[in-house]
Amino acid sequence: MSESAVTTSLAGNVALIRIDDGKVNALTPALLDGLWGALDTAEAHARAVVLAGRPGVFCAGLDLDVMRTGGRPAMELLRRGTEIFLRLAGFPRPVVTACTGHSLAAGAVLLLCADVRICSEGDYKIGLNEVAIGIPLPELVIDLARARLSPRHFTLACNTGRIYSPTGAIDAGFLDRADSSDAAGDALGVAAELAERLDAAAFAATRRVTCRGLAEVIARNAADLTEAKRARPGAA
Repeated sequence: MSESAVTTSLAGNVALIRIDDGKVNALTPALLDGLWGALDTAEAHARAVVLAGRPGVFCAGLDLDVMRTGGRPAMELLRRGTEIFLRLAGFPRPVVTACTGHSLAAGAVLLLCADVRICSEGDYKIGLNEVAIGIPLPELVIDLARARLSPRHFTLACNTGRIYSPTGAIDAGFLDRADSSDAAGDALGVAAELAERLDAAAFAATRRVTCRGLAEVIARNAADLTEAKRARPGAA
């Protein structure tokens, strides 16, 4: 992955964060670090955020090469990914995603973290396919899905790993729009309107309350992981 896989630019009071690794935008440790830094920039200099992918691909999820090795590398990647999800879901600025293509597994989770989700028009696949590829859904993802997805689709999306078209993803709750010829441009317009219309302090205060339950899930999972590590023979 090149150093430019995550880029940040400012358009007025909106930060455009674009992911483009030239491939499928898999979330590697380096890409997650880039996202974290981009969110630092957005929090310091913008009143709203747009998260966009590359043409044809929004995000293919966590790096499967790492996840399938198991052990410490997989657990660390999952931890870092979870930190990004929690930060996005609790971000003190409005977050709009420009879903520019396929969005699977952790890529679909990124959609669930946003306030508004706009998808490019096209034949794309969107969904939580973790169970189909041998990865149990973390509690945070299930809680996000429970909060954001239609109750009619919650079990199908989580337990059966159903993959949706963009139109179906609107009905399920992954997306708000799926007819854009310029998802990034439309997302910038929506983000600029939110930045102008919403009171920043009131938004941040409300966000802290609406994402409080997610923060508690993370804290509980972190405690469970620490306890499990201590219980293993030979653990430090």
